[in-house]
Amino acid sequence: MFYIHQTSCISPQQTFGDVDIKTLQESTEKKLNALEPNYEGIPPGILRRMGKAVRMGVGASLPLLQNNSLPDGIIIGTANGGKGDCVKFLNQVIEYEEGVLTPINFVQSTPNAIGAQISLLTGSKGYNTTHLQQGLAFEYAMIDADMMINEYPQKSYLLGASDDISLHNYYFEDKGDWYKKDNHTNKELYEINSPGSMAGEGAAMFLVNGIALDAIAKLVEVDTFQNDDEGIFKKRLKEFIEKHLPPNETIDLLISGENGDSRLSKYYSTCESLIGEGATVARYKHMCGEYPTATAMALWLCCEIIQKQFIPEHMIKKSGSVSAYKNILIYNNYKGVQNSFMLLSVNK
Repeated sequence: MFYIHQTSCISPQQTFGDVDIKTLQESTEKKLNALEPNYEGIPPGILRRMGKAVRMGVGASLPLLQNNSLPDGIIIGTANGGKGDCVKFLNQVIEYEEGVLTPINFVQSTPNAIGAQISLLTGSKGYNTTHLQQGLAFEYAMIDADMMINEYPQKSYLLGASDDISLHNYYFEDKGDWYKKDNHTNKELYEINSPGSMAGEGAAMFLVNGIALDAIAKLVEVDTFQNDDEGIFKKRLKEFIEKHLPPNETIDLLISGENGDSRLSKYYSTCESLIGEGATVARYKHMCGEYPTATAMALWLCCEIIQKQFIPEHMIKKSGSVSAYKNILIYNNYKGVQNSFMLLSVNK
């Protein structure tokens, strides 16, 4: 599909600046809140008006753009970006009886505020779009980037995702039983056999193009489908691996989106059973929590693993027999319906 050249990530772990994924940061009040940097590249007057998803997305993007020419396009995936400001604006409409309203919350209340702010701060005037397909938003952003790169292989694109734990969104997800009721930490996430996961947030950004030279990794393929039938899921996964994995090669590592929700365990167990005995299985949502575009964090972790050939112990569910991680499969299931596969390989 395309090649990944640079990455950046803001998450509840130390993934920005001096990266340290060996040390697991603990959750507070059943939430994994992002460790936000000082955002030195964003003027203070603009920063204080930004919603959290916007400032995380912009903050993760700027390090990739400061020493490079502007990208030919900005492609963002988000599900909740801008929702917090949207609620604030609607509350103002009621509070001031549709009178004189402050414009800031209105301006920041749309999901495309992330891509728009990146464009405004950098002067980028190219292709700029935002995808909003809930748990598949980042995957559709990737497919969009792939189509653009197939047409213009020499052009580079800023691809990424950002979502935050907004107050109203947390309330609705909690009422929908998507978060665990007991007060446990992320270190116990996989030990509690009960419905629900833990709220999370984060932003991950990538510079991608069709040029193999000096790339970190190659994204071979991404596939999405919406279905809760276990048989259909199994069939789609088999077809995906057979079609896109090179002959005589195996999956070396599975990055599993397992999130501690007992209702979804069957999908991840099936996936593990189909990838081969020699593959290592690693999990990551105890690091970032559950949110619609968490797969962007998974992709960032894959790039780190490929570069360092190292996986922290707290991520490993099952150790494999391979000596190097060359072919990595990411599988995610969002709310039992939205499924996605990504196949990543070492750049050759």
